[in-house]
Amino acid sequence: MPSHGSITKAGKVRNQTPKIPPKPKKNLAPRVRNRKEYIRRMLEAQQTVTYRRRR
Repeated sequence: MPSHGSITKAGKVRNQTPKIPPKPKKNLAPRVRNRKEYIRRMLEAQQTVTYRRRR
């Protein structure tokens, strides 16, 4: 079965492209963010239970 081009030219274009440094990430990973939100909403809310006065 014939191939499309020689193996010696493999990766030519990728090696020619300039390397650009990645941009810094702005947000946390979803798993970490969801865990922090759960702790803030559920666990801390249980500690600060407000009691209502009867009328």
